[in-house]
Amino acid sequence: MTSPQPTDRLVLPGVLTSEQATETVAGILAAQRPDGAIPWFTGHHLDPWDHVEAAMALDTAGEHAAAEAAYRWLAAHQLPDGSWYAAYADGDSARPTDLARESNFCAYPAVGVWHHYLATGDDAFLEETWPMVRRAVAFVLALQQPGGQIGWKREPDGTACPDALLTGSSSVYQALRCALALAEHREEPQPDWELAVGSLGHAVRHHPERFLDKSRYSMDWYYPVLGGAVRGAAAKERLEEGWDRFVVPGLGVRCVVPNPWVTGGESAELALALWAVGESDRALDILKWIQCLRAEGGMYWTGYVFEDDAVWPREQTTWTAASLLLAVAALGGDEPTVTVFDDGGLPPGLALDCC
Repeated sequence: MTSPQPTDRLVLPGVLTSEQATETVAGILAAQRPDGAIPWFTGHHLDPWDHVEAAMALDTAGEHAAAEAAYRWLAAHQLPDGSWYAAYADGDSARPTDLARESNFCAYPAVGVWHHYLATGDDAFLEETWPMVRRAVAFVLALQQPGGQIGWKREPDGTACPDALLTGSSSVYQALRCALALAEHREEPQPDWELAVGSLGHAVRHHPERFLDKSRYSMDWYYPVLGGAVRGAAAKERLEEGWDRFVVPGLGVRCVVPNPWVTGGESAELALALWAVGESDRALDILKWIQCLRAEGGMYWTGYVFEDDAVWPREQTTWTAASLLLAVAALGGDEPTVTVFDDGGLPPGLALDCC
């Protein structure tokens, strides 16, 4: 009798077999540096958000030591103000290539840390990484605007950019709720965070005018749902409204309209958003469609230009593979993944209504 494998939880008929999941996880591990950094692919840059997403995917496969190494990399290279640079050449902390510090990049480690704790129950890890999360949240909340939205970034000279991105703020909303979950677990109330979550969620739900207009991008369509700010009937209405604009049946999700380019990462994230609102059948369809992006060796091409029948760009990114694994894990009922992406699994913050 064959003993269960860690990737057995990632089996999804029509999407992944256990062997294929093992191959994909091995591809992410192959890109991870000895110090724990996970760049987009070997030789390319690392950004903190995608680094965390890849670490979360490793946890879904039972690769907890590798995921922990990724979080230790973040802890070791956090800047004094609680942030990280937006990009590092090949994950080398000594070679930052973008000195801006983006709010959603700096918030997302809270999601990964909570996910890792739920996967491992490792209290020592939580004790070690809590100061990192607390400093990162302080950096992010210093960029929150009076209307609740989160300013995009600080420029290299430290100047705050007050313009807010709907996708980024939606991701920050999820991250702050994970940070609140960490605080509750530690019995360290954070009323300021609760207030910040409430005002941010209200802005995402009701005030599109407070964000830069990026409505051509599919992420601005589904991220308010994926991040948890919009759920229930409103979420389903939002997804229906944009479906024909962004979804190419049989292929996946456009990154930006009207470009004839579908991308694996956006498609897998939309699948995760659909799952979160109870549309698992549609989520499964999309995950099946993007198997056309699966490359020899188990990784996934970033995207496909369907008018030219061409894979583009010619890169296999760790975050594309990771987004697929996380969507599969959620559909398969992996408890840590379900908890961080399901609206009912995280503290809600304070309910606000300025209108």
